Amino acid sequence: MEEQAFLLNEHPHTRLNILTGESVLVSPHRSKRPWQGKVEDTAPDNRPAYDPECYLCPGNHRADGSLNPAYEDSFVFTNDFSALLNDTPAGGINEDNLLVAESQKGICKVVSFTPNHNVTLPEMSVEAITKVVDLWQHEFNALKKNEWIKYVQIFENKGAIMGCSNPHPHGQIWAQGSVPLEVTKECLTQKKYFALHHKSLLSAYVEKELAKDERVIFQNDHFVVLVPFWAVWPFETMIISKKHVQDISAFDAKQKKALAEALKWLTIRYDNLFETSFPYSAGMHQSPVNSGELVEWHWHMHFYPPLLRSASVKKFMVGYEMLANPQRDITPEYAADCLKNLSDIHYKEK
Repeated sequence: MEEQAFLLNEHPHTRLNILTGESVLVSPHRSKRPWQGKVEDTAPDNRPAYDPECYLCPGNHRADGSLNPAYEDSFVFTNDFSALLNDTPAGGINEDNLLVAESQKGICKVVSFTPNHNVTLPEMSVEAITKVVDLWQHEFNALKKNEWIKYVQIFENKGAIMGCSNPHPHGQIWAQGSVPLEVTKECLTQKKYFALHHKSLLSAYVEKELAKDERVIFQNDHFVVLVPFWAVWPFETMIISKKHVQDISAFDAKQKKALAEALKWLTIRYDNLFETSFPYSAGMHQSPVNSGELVEWHWHMHFYPPLLRSASVKKFMVGYEMLANPQRDITPEYAADCLKNLSDIHYKEK
C-alpha cells in the first residue's frame, strides 16, 4: 500500500510559535464536520456620535468626577480604575517557596481614539489614526523616563465579548515595574535567534513569509500584515515592521502614517468579514525599557479576534485547549485568503 503524503491543509499537525516556543494543534479536517457552533442574534450598532452618559466623550465627567476636555483628536488620562498603582509599597511573601507573592507597581492610562462615540478605528481616517499612533509614541517615551518602569504595554480590547466596558473607541497603556510573562517568552526566543544568526528573528520570518506569499495579506513600504503560521485564534494576525527597530519610539513620521494605513486596512477587513464591528484584543510587543540595550527585539503587534464563522459564532478555549495546548480547525492559510480578498470599502459605506 502506497504511503500517503502529509498535507498541511488536510492532516492534523502541530505548528511551532517561534516567538513563544509553544505549539498549536491544527486539525483542518474538522472544518468538514456538520455542526458549526451556536448562532446568536447580534445587537445593532446604532450608537450616537455623542453620549451624555459616556465617561470618555468630550466635556463629560468621568467616574472619579474629573471633567474631560473638549478634545478634538485623541485624548489620554490615568485610568480611574487602574489595575496597577504607582504608589504600591515594595514587599511580598514567600512561605517555603509554596506561597509566593511580590508587590507590583505601575501606571495605567486610557487612550480615547476620537471624540466620536460611534466610530471605531476602521471608520476613522488615516490622518486621525496617525494622531493615535503619535499619542502612543508620546506616552511610551514619557513613561519610560521613569527608571523603575521595565515594560510599557499598549493595547486595545474591542467589543463587549473581549471585556470592553465602554463602547467609545479607546485603548489602554499599562506601564509596570516588571516584564510580563508573554513578553518574557519573546525575550528569550529573540535573544537566542539573534545570538546565532546576528539578525532579528522577525526579520528572517518576514523574509520567509514574503517569499512564500501564503499568509501575507497586506504590505506597504514599512509594515507587513500577515496571519502567523502558528496562529491560534481563527483570524489572528500580526503587524510587523519591515525595519528592525526595538520599539515605537524609533518610528518617524512616514512610519507612523504607514502603521496607521496598515491598521485601517486590517480593521476594515475584520469588520467586512462578517459585516459587524469585529471584536478583538490587540497590542504591541516591543522591547522592555530601562533594561539595557536589547538589540534582538523587533517591534510587532498582535491581533487576537474570537469570531469563528459569523458575527455570533465564537472560538472558545475549552477542554483540551485549557488542559493541554491550543487547537484550531481552519488553517492560517484559509484565514489569510478570506481576509485579503475582502473589499477596501467598509461595509457600512456600501
